[in-house]
Amino acid sequence: MSVDLSTFNPFDPGTLQCPFPHYAKMRDEQPVYEIPGMGIKMVTRHDLVMQTLRDPQTFSSSFGTSGMPMSDEVRKRFAEVFAEGYPRVGTMLTVDQPDHTRYRRLVSRAFHPKVIAELEPTIREITVRLIDSWIDKGRIEFVEEFGVPLPVRVIAKALNVPDDRLADFKRWSDDSIAGIGTNITIEDRIQAEYGVNEFQHYFAEQLNKRRTEPQDDILTNLLNATVEDDDPEVTDKRPLDMPEMLSIIQQLLVAGNETTTKMLTEMVRLLAENPEQWEMVKKDPSRVERIVEETLRLSTPTQGMWRIVTADTELGGYPLKKGDRLIIVFSSANRDECLYSEPDAFDPDREHLRDHLAFGKGIHFCLGANLSRLEGKVALEELSKRIESFRLADSNKYEYFPSFMLRGLTSLDIEFTAAGARS
Repeated sequence: MSVDLSTFNPFDPGTLQCPFPHYAKMRDEQPVYEIPGMGIKMVTRHDLVMQTLRDPQTFSSSFGTSGMPMSDEVRKRFAEVFAEGYPRVGTMLTVDQPDHTRYRRLVSRAFHPKVIAELEPTIREITVRLIDSWIDKGRIEFVEEFGVPLPVRVIAKALNVPDDRLADFKRWSDDSIAGIGTNITIEDRIQAEYGVNEFQHYFAEQLNKRRTEPQDDILTNLLNATVEDDDPEVTDKRPLDMPEMLSIIQQLLVAGNETTTKMLTEMVRLLAENPEQWEMVKKDPSRVERIVEETLRLSTPTQGMWRIVTADTELGGYPLKKGDRLIIVFSSANRDECLYSEPDAFDPDREHLRDHLAFGKGIHFCLGANLSRLEGKVALEELSKRIESFRLADSNKYEYFPSFMLRGLTSLDIEFTAAGARS
């Protein structure tokens, strides 16, 4: 397709559906590309994205909530909403060292590879139960009946959320990401922030209950955690305050389900479009992990992330000034021709498979990467056992969510033949 970078707009509906030709042209012609009229630069080449990730001092993560500039009037309206909840504070995703290191250390124990591995029976039980609920239908809308409920139920279990609050849990997750990379109205964004307030009040109540009724869960662990002070003269360690705990829980909520939903859905689409890969994985289940990795590379649910330049510098020969706002485009780096041959093709046997940036790299590498990978592995193992063959239904429109940061299909209709069933 013909691409004109001079008119590039990340919010354009056509671009949102398929941004990759634009990114390819940027990589080739201007890998540090300034979006016309927005004052935002996009970093699209793999080596330059890696350079920003390796230098968190120059390329700061203290970009706030959504990264997009706001007018004073809009800030005032948001402040009024925030006043009804707890202060929105940065903890992991939107802070730099040493604060980032302190917060991440507190949470990392809950996501240690050994702890995640112990979740496999729970993930498999949830997966099998979901498949049982629709395996006799022969047709489902995959996002609603599998892609959403699997990771939501897993992270809800980790955060000890009861089943009767799962719908609220998903709604709060949607509200948390409503303004990320989207062009929704201010009214819609404010409405979403009211949802975040609701999330905060629910978990604040749960945390306060843990003070007198501790449980073996992440919430109790956060209550018992202490933040170490770097001053050697200070011997006291302070506990996390309520806004900090709520910020951490919110990040776990979003990271624990949104990207996995999008990855699972795209994996099914890719396998339907490449039926030989489906046949291969049914015959050889050891291929599952390679398919998950190639899906992550090609789909990259978190398309990019913000950075703020802290000092005048240059990147790939392009000058940058202190205060410049960047988007490091993981999805473009994952299709860089310098690293991957035929980068737009689905090829689980390609080289450098683990070099993709779907989870970022460096100090901000996604804390939930092991959990997401495990969910993808278990899901594909169980789906390939229970489904003989499947196809994409003619009813599909293949529409992606209107966000240039978080990319995933809004729905996916599939028709299938269950294993052992007569076709």
